[in-house]
Amino acid sequence: MLPIELRIDRAQRLLRMIEQDEPLLAARVAPLSVERQQSAKSYAQELAMLTRAEINRLLEEKSFAEVAEPHAAD
Repeated sequence: MLPIELRIDRAQRLLRMIEQDEPLLAARVAPLSVERQQSAKSYAQELAMLTRAEINRLLEEKSFAEVAEPHAAD
């Protein structure tokens, strides 16, 4: 399993990519039907929401691990 810091970093990068891609996504889906545009945008929003939840979960896991083993860094 990857170290938790690496997993947090990857999730944060994914979230930044999704958020930065929002204007470009609108341009890419413009030729599609309204239904498909909404579907694509909804999927991107759902992915961002899930990624934020994963980041929060990983940060909680990291803080719990740090509290559980405070002398591990010594």
